[in-house]
Amino acid sequence: MDRNEKAELASALKEKFQKAQVALFADYKGLTATQADTLRRQLRSLQTEVKVLKNNVARLAVKDGSLGNDAKGLMDDTVGPTLVAFAYGDPAAAAKVVHKFAQDNEAFNIKDSLMGIKRIDVSGVEELAKLPSKEVLLAKVLGTLNAPVTNFVGVLAAVPRSLVTVLAAIEKKKANPQA
Repeated sequence: MDRNEKAELASALKEKFQKAQVALFADYKGLTATQADTLRRQLRSLQTEVKVLKNNVARLAVKDGSLGNDAKGLMDDTVGPTLVAFAYGDPAAAAKVVHKFAQDNEAFNIKDSLMGIKRIDVSGVEELAKLPSKEVLLAKVLGTLNAPVTNFVGVLAAVPRSLVTVLAAIEKKKANPQA
C-alpha cells in the first residue's frame, strides 16, 4: 500500500470518526468469522458500521489533531488487532450490543473508545451500555415536563369535586333527616 492509498484511507476513516456519535474499539483476536458476521449483522440494524482498524492508517487520520488530543492519544495507545464499531444512530443501543457480545465471547474485549472527540474508558462504555434507549429517555423527559400541568389540572378539578361531594352530602341529609 503506497502513501496515496494510505492518505485516502485515512481521510475516509477521519470522516467516519467525525460522523459517528461513538466509536467503540475492541480487540477481536481469536474471534471466528461467523462470530464477527453475527456482530456485524446485529449492529447493522442500529446504524452502526463495523470496520477492522489499520493502526498506522488510524494514526495518520488523527495526526493533524482535528479530532482532538483524546483521539490522538487513543490511537497512539492502540496496539494489536482492533475492531471499531462506528455508531451513527443511538450510541447506547450500539454499546449494549457490543457489551453483550463481549460478555458472550471471551475472545472479544472492549477497549477504550471515543464518544465524539472525548475518550471513554472501558467502564465508560459499560455505563453507556446501561443507559436506557433514546426513546425511553425522551419519554421520561416528556413525562417530567407533563407532570406540573397534570398536577395543576388535578388541583383545579379538586375544588368542583369537593363542592359536588358537599352538595351530595347535604342532599342525602335532607332526604333522610333522621340519619
